[in-house]
Amino acid sequence: MVDKRDDDSAVDENVELKGVDEELKTRSSWPEDEDSGSKPAATAPQENAESSWQSVETSLDATRLYLNEIGFSPLLTAEQEVYYSRLAQKGDEAARKKMIESNLRLVVKIARYYMKRGLAFLDLIEEGNLGLIHAVEKFDPERGFRFSTYATWWIRQTIERALMNQTRTIRLPVHVVKQINSYQKAARRLAQTLDHEPSAEEVAENLDLPLKDVQNILGLSEQLSTVESANLDKDKMLQETVADDKQLDPSSVLQMEEVQACLHDWLAQLNDKQRQVVEQRFGLNGDDVATLEEVGERIGVTRERVRQIQVEALKKLRKILEKEGVSGDQLLG
Repeated sequence: MVDKRDDDSAVDENVELKGVDEELKTRSSWPEDEDSGSKPAATAPQENAESSWQSVETSLDATRLYLNEIGFSPLLTAEQEVYYSRLAQKGDEAARKKMIESNLRLVVKIARYYMKRGLAFLDLIEEGNLGLIHAVEKFDPERGFRFSTYATWWIRQTIERALMNQTRTIRLPVHVVKQINSYQKAARRLAQTLDHEPSAEEVAENLDLPLKDVQNILGLSEQLSTVESANLDKDKMLQETVADDKQLDPSSVLQMEEVQACLHDWLAQLNDKQRQVVEQRFGLNGDDVATLEEVGERIGVTRERVRQIQVEALKKLRKILEKEGVSGDQLLG
């Protein structure tokens, strides 16, 4: 028997698909000629515009067709998710297909919030579907998560990776992009505790990285107005050189809250000092972000020992998160 929550969920997903279709219709509306008579002969520019619009219409039709097709796939109850995912783990291809098809609407729902960022809607969906497939292959129903919570992270990760790879003016390796984003987050954390915007030197010290590494990464960013210059101003403020393109939108925050709710259980698997260091260094569970020195003073160890404990704790925590299909970079910053 399907419980009421699953009925409501199905209704919500159908409404979501209708909302996407209505949005596409709104964007595709072609202004009518103000005169009710016959249209004048089209000029060359008009013909080119109409030809381009026909291409847009074709793309919109393909999107609507896809939305209509996946609308017929019923959502699974929690019990059905466990049943089919167990079969999929044993190599049952039909069960694997069932899990994928029943969650295609989740991909559309997530992909919708990445529109207007450089990739066509269908391309976003295609990338998200790759994440969904990966989630189906790695999902462990015995851990107690609903599949949608688990899959959301993989879907977002593949879409964001595609945007990183395909929409940059200057293509950077994904690991370099992640480093840039890591420095951005460190700068934002420091800005909350300092009375000024942090410099590259301060960020490098906070991350325990050589200043040269920070400057080299900043030099690779396409956001630098003087990217061709070999000499970076060492006093250049990090926030001035790199745009914050990782600011979470409200939908992303809501998606993360389900995983954040499990954070306490994951941290509980660390020992006391490891948990204290991670919570204070990353500002988790209500703690303010603290420097290595500050944490050392609080728990009675040296700055270097805090760094060692942090490395040990993060290695352990990342293994825990990987088992749950959660990116440590996204959760910890």
